[in-house]
Amino acid sequence: MNALRVWGGGIYEQDLYYELCDQMGIMVWQDFMFACALYPTEKNFIQSVREEVIQQVQRLKSHPSIIVWSGNNENEAALATDWFDIPGTQRPKYVKDYVTLYVNNIRDIVLKEDRSRPFLVSSPTNGAESEQEGWVAVDPYDPLYGDIHFYSYTHDCLDWTSFPRTRFASEYGFQSWPSLSTLQQVSTEDDRRYDSAFSSHRQHHGDGNEQMLQQAALHYNLPNSTDINKRYTDTLYITQVMQAQCVKAQSEFYRRSQSELIKGKGLTMGALYWQLNDIWQGPSWSSIEFGGKWKMLHYFAQNFFAPVLPVGFEDEDDFFIYAVSDLSEDVWLASAVFVYKWSSINPVCSIYNKFPMFIPGGSAVNIYQQPSRPLLEGCGCTRQSCFITFHLEDSKEQQLGPTNYHFLSPLKDAQGIQRSNISAKVLKEGEAFSVFLQSDAIAPFVWLDMGAVPGRFSSNGFLMVTTNITVTFYPWRPTTVIELSQYLTIKTLRDVY
Repeated sequence: MNALRVWGGGIYEQDLYYELCDQMGIMVWQDFMFACALYPTEKNFIQSVREEVIQQVQRLKSHPSIIVWSGNNENEAALATDWFDIPGTQRPKYVKDYVTLYVNNIRDIVLKEDRSRPFLVSSPTNGAESEQEGWVAVDPYDPLYGDIHFYSYTHDCLDWTSFPRTRFASEYGFQSWPSLSTLQQVSTEDDRRYDSAFSSHRQHHGDGNEQMLQQAALHYNLPNSTDINKRYTDTLYITQVMQAQCVKAQSEFYRRSQSELIKGKGLTMGALYWQLNDIWQGPSWSSIEFGGKWKMLHYFAQNFFAPVLPVGFEDEDDFFIYAVSDLSEDVWLASAVFVYKWSSINPVCSIYNKFPMFIPGGSAVNIYQQPSRPLLEGCGCTRQSCFITFHLEDSKEQQLGPTNYHFLSPLKDAQGIQRSNISAKVLKEGEAFSVFLQSDAIAPFVWLDMGAVPGRFSSNGFLMVTTNITVTFYPWRPTTVIELSQYLTIKTLRDVY
């Protein structure tokens, strides 16, 4: 990631946060602390707001990491789409209050205190178009302007045709539950059922627990163990798989849309998924659990936000690969495509493009296109029996960026997926530990967990298409090979049903 958003429903972060962002080259979208609500405009409140804004802008404006100020989160959209059921006769009053607070006060102060950065009155917003419409646009989610927030919990989240071709995606995402080790801190054994009072209490998004399972059921067999504890942990796992896949699909769509303009829509130059971190142990849109443990989504983000990335998708009858580059320099890249049967750990087809294409820095270019049916038939495949992996190679035939994959059917319909036997050996490697894995079959979404030992892996939640792989575990406290070997658990998609 090269950008983070400090959300208007949270806090202004401490100085160290901005200092670290300065040092690491992380850009900060800074909201003022107003979100998802109607605020008063009495004199005392306005004066308090003015003092707050002056103090925060003067405190933070010297940080080069801050690239934009935003007056609020979703309050323009709330008025435009009537979140609060305001009677029509009173709407002009609330719009006037909105302009008073965010335009005549917050915006006025920011433009006086800091002329070096743009100021957005709200997010999402149509920017100059919203201003022309009296600061509250008819449709603040219009993809032709500004930024958008997009959530869809009932539609298939892997269907890229449902995503908006926006200029900037500043919010999007899907929920998952955190790991058992995180939930154990605040629960008892009786709580560990998906339909428990605990699960309902911890869920602050209406129908969120049901939505996660409904979405997962579109693609996967849901956990069905008769062991209540196993079914619960398997369900936690399947929500993380689904979340990671949902956000991956949408992020990759936005990244490959950066160089395309279709019917006036596209040229997407930013994607900030919601959300990074948690404030308690419960289900949320986060990729990092309370306490710092990475969800599967956060491991996926290492790849879908990689500076060079191959993105595969199908459009009508063709399979495409786009080469996405956020590099500052131009490169020449070629594609390498492998077709696998779920029942065999060796590819049935390998397709190398020996003629690299020119990829300008900061662009996305279509470098591979093939009708899906001939591609599969030529490899002796059906959509249910096979899947595709692919990567990019430079002019020296060296891989650049991560290996990606494309599933040709929902995995609940896939034919030939084996219940893999994966063995693991933990070895000490300096301050870290190596985990050497061996598998006798292809394994989707291999998930390694060290239980109560805090730390992170170099890779996790991956599609294992080789007989062996080594990942690194970085512990956040002193530990030993013996302890890690005792705590290590391995789960794959085929283990949950």
